[in-house]
Amino acid sequence: MLLREFFIDPTEENLEEGQTWARSGKKVVRKYRCSGGPRKNRVVAKMSQCFAAPDIKKRMAFKKTKARLGSRMIRKAKKTKRINPASKRVQSLNKRRR
Repeated sequence: MLLREFFIDPTEENLEEGQTWARSGKKVVRKYRCSGGPRKNRVVAKMSQCFAAPDIKKRMAFKKTKARLGSRMIRKAKKTKRINPASKRVQSLNKRRR
């Protein structure tokens, strides 16, 4: 546990981590974009995840999966972003914040 986690209130408007919208299944949910730490610029569900230690086993497993199915994953993600209504909603919501 980090010291900053005791003092940050997630409901506060002036956050270091920027709030953003993301998809969770078919739903559109509020998430955070890390501004620092090992997950800089990554979208995470909780602010505390930005400074969490990496899980090496998961990282290695994903590396193998991406080597095996990388191009298929990219095609499927592109199709989802083009077709899924929740993805289109997320894109428009995040575009407004820029």
